[in-house]
Amino acid sequence: MKYIFVLIIMASSLYGAKVTETKWKRGQTFSQYLQAKKIPLKVLDTISKEDEKFLSEISNHYHVYELKDDNGTILQTLIPINKAMQIQLSKDKNSDSYSFDIVPVMYKTREYYAKVIIDTDLYTDTFNAIQNKKVARRLKYALEEIIQVDNLHRGDEIDFMYEQSSRMGKPYLVPNIKVARVIMHKEEKFIYVDEEGDGFSQTDEQVAYTITGKKKITYSRKVPLSSAETRFGMPLRNARITSSFSYSRYHPILHRYRPHHGTDFGARRGTPLLAVNSGTVSFSGWMGGYGKVVKIRHGSGYESLYAHQSRRNVRVGEKVRRGQVIGYVGSTGRSTGPHLHFGLMKNGRWINPMNVLGKKSLERTVMKKFTKYEDVTTTKYRTVAIKGVKENKRKLLNYIQHNTPTYVWDEDLL
Repeated sequence: MKYIFVLIIMASSLYGAKVTETKWKRGQTFSQYLQAKKIPLKVLDTISKEDEKFLSEISNHYHVYELKDDNGTILQTLIPINKAMQIQLSKDKNSDSYSFDIVPVMYKTREYYAKVIIDTDLYTDTFNAIQNKKVARRLKYALEEIIQVDNLHRGDEIDFMYEQSSRMGKPYLVPNIKVARVIMHKEEKFIYVDEEGDGFSQTDEQVAYTITGKKKITYSRKVPLSSAETRFGMPLRNARITSSFSYSRYHPILHRYRPHHGTDFGARRGTPLLAVNSGTVSFSGWMGGYGKVVKIRHGSGYESLYAHQSRRNVRVGEKVRRGQVIGYVGSTGRSTGPHLHFGLMKNGRWINPMNVLGKKSLERTVMKKFTKYEDVTTTKYRTVAIKGVKENKRKLLNYIQHNTPTYVWDEDLL
């Protein structure tokens, strides 16, 4: 199947056939398409039951390619089902019959360079320079997390490198910005971009790793006369409170009094964050001043919030258990440094987490001593280079030094 597009191009050049492009009409059925294109309906009899279900999944978001002879007869057509698979109809050389198959969408991905000189604003000037709206949107999204893009002045310069997939010579799928050099008010800054499209400026990061060993532990704890374990655990190991729940706290960034609906725990960037109880992830994404956030819905009307993360480890709808790593400490959003802002709601109202975290059952308990050997895990950190950052910077500087021309997409193709 890898040579489907090659065959189309060869047929076009050898036999004078032409490749045309259309979009699937909204609400159009596969049978209606066959009738409109004068393709015999008997091709429907060749479709297996397993493949029939894909006919209703044809997307109108992608382009349909048709190879036609000089008489307008379709020799081959490619109809996308989704971004990865497509229907292929091919005319038999010796008859009017057509064959049906489902094949991969063949596309290629390559690297591009662009230079933008600010005249109006970042998005407009990027689009004018390369004629690709998706790239312009992705670049603005990546940079606005690091710099004030509205403060870019006329004459400021942005050089960037990105990956873009193309199908039949036209942009396909979402582009990935790799690295950008911003010269803003004559100051140079490099901004790197992760797979989610978020920008960052550091080239190294602190990575947490754990060491496990055996240790003899003698301890005392209350044991309930009836079974009742701690209901909520702590959101990270060796928790250190730096700011408590308050209805009127002096905000260190806003410099005004504001409610602080949660508890802040100081920790190093990359420290694992733990689900305080089992539940279902109700939110995983960016939440304004809270930065990267995960929310977990528990039973009995409880919902927990973990803010300012450097990286999230769960998706919406995922089931988690108490103590599972759901993310890592960071400083995204409105933050003065790496820490966890932990919030807890009960029936839609914020409550003081420390009234719940680590609390025992209210049933009668007795104190007992225990001695045991258990695995003791110590979290340590090492500095590592962020994968791909230095290589992407080297490539970008090479483009700049060789005065590589900006690649301009054909606006009629977008």
